[in-house]
Amino acid sequence: MDFSLSDEERAIRDTARQFITREVVPLELEALRRERAHRPGLEPGELRELQLKAKKFGFWGLSTPAEYGGMDLSAVLQSLIVTETGRTFVQFHFGGEADNILYHCNDEQKREYLIPTIEGDRISCFAITEPGAGSDAANIKLSARRDGDDWVLNGEKTFITNGNDADFAIVVAVTDPEKGARRGGATAFLVDRAMGWRSEFIQTMGEGGPASLVFDDVRVPQRNILGEVGQGFELGMTWIGKGRYLIPSHALGIAERALGMALEYANTRETFGRRIGENQAIQWMLADSEVELEAARWLCLRAAWIVDQGEDPRHSSSMAKLYGAGMVNRVVDRVLQIHGGMGYTRELPIERWYRQVRLMRIYEGTDEMQRLIIARDLLRGYTKVGLI
Repeated sequence: MDFSLSDEERAIRDTARQFITREVVPLELEALRRERAHRPGLEPGELRELQLKAKKFGFWGLSTPAEYGGMDLSAVLQSLIVTETGRTFVQFHFGGEADNILYHCNDEQKREYLIPTIEGDRISCFAITEPGAGSDAANIKLSARRDGDDWVLNGEKTFITNGNDADFAIVVAVTDPEKGARRGGATAFLVDRAMGWRSEFIQTMGEGGPASLVFDDVRVPQRNILGEVGQGFELGMTWIGKGRYLIPSHALGIAERALGMALEYANTRETFGRRIGENQAIQWMLADSEVELEAARWLCLRAAWIVDQGEDPRHSSSMAKLYGAGMVNRVVDRVLQIHGGMGYTRELPIERWYRQVRLMRIYEGTDEMQRLIIARDLLRGYTKVGLI
């Protein structure tokens, strides 16, 4: 059994690390200053400039198929690169990506939505969550009623990432209430903002914020159905499942950077005539953090490896997300404690991470939903204890 990375994997990871270190990390002080003034740490134009600069390094469309100009990287490599982007709190991500379910577009829709999104000319958001349908995604109520050649959408979506910036939304709506969402009663629509929906900013404890999307008799032409009528819930679950091993991969980068800061501080900060790293209480916090970080790393990589084998990754991805999200919360908490009062200030990014990582235990499947999935798989015999 070989746990080492291949030469290609190591080279790509190291190149991504160099880019983040040289081009993104130097922006952190200004990003913190802007955020303290309640402004975005990175403006859209600046993000675009960085993405185009990364494109010259070959980083464009990590998961995008080669036919669309992407790198079409393995899941393992995507996990490794997302870890590198997590090492900075500047909200940077490599360009050339589109929601995975947009590849279900027909040829006309690909020209209008998919390709412009990949090229960065359009911004999308995915809208399934509602005020009464979070973990219970099948309980969506936003309706789509057929009216001639159009569908009329009414209702609200909430906690939508990119919802404030998107010029079109992928909206899962109920088209047949009798069937219910799980049994073919929901459909996905491509809905331009110009068709009439509006977004409302939601203030959160983190930086930036999601949006509520409001649909009031929004007319959508039949040609804007994504996939087939009745396929909406299936597409929604495909979208949600895509990120479950990437969220903890990002958490790894945060934990690595934060733990590195704690080590440096423990080796330089002195109290009572000696460095605090000599105190057993500090040593144990560092040791526990390192053990948990490494455990999460291999859960993430194994989940990604299972994706690359073409096997069902749901169980392994749920374990990676559950443990990885908890791990980064515990590590950042310890790092803040090690820094004492300084860690609580906004002079350092630690308190920012403290707020940011709390979301990882909630979005794209709460801790409780991951435990439900894992336990259900065990109880029903879908997976066996001790088998690899």
